[in-house]
Amino acid sequence: MRVSAVKSRADLRAFVDFPLRLHPTNRYVPLLSSVIAAHRRTAELFLIRDGRGAVVGRTSVHRSSAFDAKVGPRQLFGHTEFVDDDAVFAAIMDTVEARADGRPLFGPVALLPNQTGGVITSGFVERGFVDSAWNPAYYPVMYERHGFQRRFEADTWLVDLGRDSGADSTPARAPAGTDRDYGFTFDDTRIPAEQLIIRHGSRRHFREQLPILRQLLNASFAQLGYYTEISTEQLAEQTDGLAYLLDEALLLWLEKAGRPIAFVVTVPDISEFLMKVGGRLGVLNQLRLLATRARYRRDAVLIIKGTVPEEQGKGYLTLLSRELHRNLAAGGYRTLRSTFVERENAASAAQYRRAGGRPLHGYTFYEKRSA
Repeated sequence: MRVSAVKSRADLRAFVDFPLRLHPTNRYVPLLSSVIAAHRRTAELFLIRDGRGAVVGRTSVHRSSAFDAKVGPRQLFGHTEFVDDDAVFAAIMDTVEARADGRPLFGPVALLPNQTGGVITSGFVERGFVDSAWNPAYYPVMYERHGFQRRFEADTWLVDLGRDSGADSTPARAPAGTDRDYGFTFDDTRIPAEQLIIRHGSRRHFREQLPILRQLLNASFAQLGYYTEISTEQLAEQTDGLAYLLDEALLLWLEKAGRPIAFVVTVPDISEFLMKVGGRLGVLNQLRLLATRARYRRDAVLIIKGTVPEEQGKGYLTLLSRELHRNLAAGGYRTLRSTFVERENAASAAQYRRAGGRPLHGYTFYEKRSA
């Protein structure tokens, strides 16, 4: 095996293209090529080639002082894809370990667990979706055969909106203002008594709303073992291009006496489009997506939700979940997928069970003590 750093445009193109050739095009959802290019500024990217010069693996290596402060010193790796070959995997991990200086290895993350990364451990027949991983069944086997241990085990979730409450098919578009609670019962007398107001996202004012979401996000997730505070720049990068695709009825936050206390960020699922274009969302493909965006209003992805610590356990996410499911029904959505929820986070998982959901993919990160 020959390991080489990504230095040229041709190298970067080979890095982006490799998983597109490796994985089924109807299951694997590529990370945006622009995001990979941006990560190159803060991570070293590597290609692994066989004796014929064919790419058989890739990885990246980086560190994060924020993650070190949260979990302890770690050598992070990400963008890790490989053929089913122990020699290839060993070459990847030798590359990571050579830069670890004795630190434990942790990944795959690109660049942090609260951005993107992870390995699915079950549900391989189910397609992936945006902001979530998909990989073949030999990936977790390979990691564990080479001494890696699971960390932050979780599940992604799927709610079939057409089968809610025993229905047999996708419901017709629900009328606006429906009072159905979809399993999320909330005492509405609390709304005026506690001065609660539900706010919605805005395509026009999305950039102005990002500071509110960042404040809620960092406060709500600070207690989680893997979460590191997201900066203004990181949030802007992660949401770049989201505004023009936004379904304003699906991005919600709750104010209590004028103070934001809870939020839900849900977006139309454009996974199938990203599969078609190989993760290349340049100007031309953005225009194509914009022109056909109505086609991608059948499925939705819940990216993240949370409540600030001092207001947790009071039912505020129940209120937002009720509003979300009413809006999903009004919009004619068929399914709701959710990014990974840690198995220790029983309250969050219960929200999906109440809506008739089921775990979709088992999910984990991996850690290994450096030799």
